Amino acid sequence: MDEAAIRAARILIVDDQPTNVDLLERMLGRSGYTNLISTTDPRQVLSLVAETRPGLVLLDLQMPYLDGFQIMEQLAPHMQGTYLPVLVLTADITPESKRRALSMGAKDFLNKPLDRTEVLLRIHNLLETRLLHLELQHQNQFLEVKVSDRTRQLEAAQKEILVRLARAAEFRDDDTGHHTERVGRLAAAMAERMGLDHVQVELLRQAAPLHDVGKIGIPDGVLLKPRKLSSEEFEQMKTHTGMGAKILSGSHHPLLQLAEAIAHTHHERWDGTGYPHGLKGEEIPLPARIVSVADVFDALLHERPYKPAWSIAETLAEIERQKGRLFDPRVVDVFMAVIQSEEGVRLLAETSGTVHGDDGDSPEGLHEAARRGLRESPEIFGRE
Repeated sequence: MDEAAIRAARILIVDDQPTNVDLLERMLGRSGYTNLISTTDPRQVLSLVAETRPGLVLLDLQMPYLDGFQIMEQLAPHMQGTYLPVLVLTADITPESKRRALSMGAKDFLNKPLDRTEVLLRIHNLLETRLLHLELQHQNQFLEVKVSDRTRQLEAAQKEILVRLARAAEFRDDDTGHHTERVGRLAAAMAERMGLDHVQVELLRQAAPLHDVGKIGIPDGVLLKPRKLSSEEFEQMKTHTGMGAKILSGSHHPLLQLAEAIAHTHHERWDGTGYPHGLKGEEIPLPARIVSVADVFDALLHERPYKPAWSIAETLAEIERQKGRLFDPRVVDVFMAVIQSEEGVRLLAETSGTVHGDDGDSPEGLHEAARRGLRESPEIFGRE
């Protein structure tokens, strides 16, 4: 134990009798305790403790204005929060006083007249205990920081693994590798505008890119076929929702649970004609309804082996046309509002190098273009 640290501890002496204060100061000073503060006015104790933050309080019980019990009531937050030991020194030798003092938080109790050796031993023991407590507290704080840092590192690694998993599936039919990221950002922007809280929005931002992870299990001859799929091939394509859900299933983490639900249901349709279960309306989880719009929007804008890229105006018009059929009408309305917002314009600008423009692709023309029904391609919606 660091004896120098014990001897350097600040000790507050509280006694209304100057002779008692002088006796304790001399006793402690001769034993190497030099960091001493004292008062004969109990009304000053609270402010002295706040200002000087002592390591030990030597407290008399019987004093004018405020007795020792009242002072301990005042010091209760300090005694509990920072482990401030109180050693009661009193001429009151009744068992009731001792029990009351100890029950109020005093760490030790000595009767007057004081025995020098006993006083010094009790003081040393209390200061040693406090020092050990502080060291343990600091060690715990250090460990908490280390655990927190390690937890953040693990969470970052887990998120990175999920991002790479999403990209692994995406590279099968999108060699740009950015489709899933854009879907995540757009879905999060829609969720935020719909009033979901920050935690839900961030979970959706991270979970949405995993919507097509099940495509890992679809053969290239089906996934990348440049022509219309046969009935058998389309049925095989539809299994990617179940495979994606299976890959992500069994986790207790909210992110993976959300990703599983999205992967499984993002091809369900508002009118009940989707797959794999033919869910209808609000039977479809809201996150999947949001991702469905974001996914189709971004997929139509970009070229795939089985389709050319659509213009922004064509894509917006098709989204509007599928309102109430493929998509939740409320989600479509939110999507249109997001696309016309500053964030939506930024998202469109990020893809400007890979989409086809037309006269209606300026931000001012987007809403009007969305009102023009141009064409419908059910197979495209089923393959994305």
